[in-house]
Amino acid sequence: MTVVEKTPAAGTTAGSPADAPASAWTHFDLHGRVAMRVAGGTPTAPQLRDMFRCFVTDAAPVAPRELVVSARFEDVPNAADLETTLTYTEHSVTIPEARMQVLRTPSGFRLHGPGELLTSTLPLIDALMVAGGAATFHAATIDYRGRGVALPAAGGTGKTSTIAKFMRLDGAAFMGDDWAFLSEEGQLLGFAKPMFIKPHHRAIYPHLFEGPRKPMVPVSLSRPVGHLTTIVHPFIARYPRAAAFSRRWSPEHRMTTPEKALPGKTISTAAPLTLAVYLERYAGSATRVVERSREWMASRMVGNFHIEMPGHSQGLVTALGATSVLPLDEYFSRKAAVIRSALDGVPTYLMQVPAAMSPDEASDSIVAHVRELLGEEG
Repeated sequence: MTVVEKTPAAGTTAGSPADAPASAWTHFDLHGRVAMRVAGGTPTAPQLRDMFRCFVTDAAPVAPRELVVSARFEDVPNAADLETTLTYTEHSVTIPEARMQVLRTPSGFRLHGPGELLTSTLPLIDALMVAGGAATFHAATIDYRGRGVALPAAGGTGKTSTIAKFMRLDGAAFMGDDWAFLSEEGQLLGFAKPMFIKPHHRAIYPHLFEGPRKPMVPVSLSRPVGHLTTIVHPFIARYPRAAAFSRRWSPEHRMTTPEKALPGKTISTAAPLTLAVYLERYAGSATRVVERSREWMASRMVGNFHIEMPGHSQGLVTALGATSVLPLDEYFSRKAAVIRSALDGVPTYLMQVPAAMSPDEASDSIVAHVRELLGEEG
């Protein structure tokens, strides 16, 4: 006899920790679009408070979508196995090796695990943002005299250096040097997370290298050490305290707040997007600028965000898609549509900067060309 069971409502598993008293949580308000709350005592809580410090709020925010983070797994009955990699139901994915569990709920996601969950929050927040008409992307972002400027780029292209040069100009405000949000209405939304200063930034952020500081590797070793850090991160992430220590004390970089890196400068949370310039390093001898379509830019922004996420984040997206907890066809299609809508009427360009230029030279060239695109003299 075949038994037909009714599909349970999303997130109705036993043992949910999501209803603990409000005082037991740290609350985050991401531009009124996504709320995140982290249970007190969760091992990953200090990392999340550090990285999302600009969104911390005293009271529980009112937002239509929510990410709930805690350490304790929930009981998920009748889960299926995907080889030995994970177990899943229609609304949940548990990855034993990563010591992590995600449950889809009517209002968002619940994320559980005793390890560092920082890299797991990013794709979940993006999925919730996309559902609400916004998208996360990887870029340097500036509010320049009331005009939002987005400079999406791969890591190591010169985003952090360019930010420093822009902040020397009157009317420039910091929005972010790594991640940002873009609404389908065309609003650039800031993410003033901690900045990672590397050895090659010494000439650009000299005040951050003054006085007694932790030792940093020579510029020539920065990239090899960075690759090594990427390799060992999945193992360190099992132990949140070790991961936090590594993030703060790695000789590859120095973590600091935007307020310390850019003393006295304004931090902006939102500005209408006026210009989007995709930055690349290339083998040519001179900086060149080529106009591109909004479809091209949207495609690059979606792809660049995905490849710039840590490997664990990419793996989580794959797992959610493989189990249809987050259908990837709908997710990526909706995200591209959000970005295309935001770019409607916005000039979009590709700027290629010679790879032979130093970070100091490249950032000067980028700022000069962006100002020219904005209709200003250099």
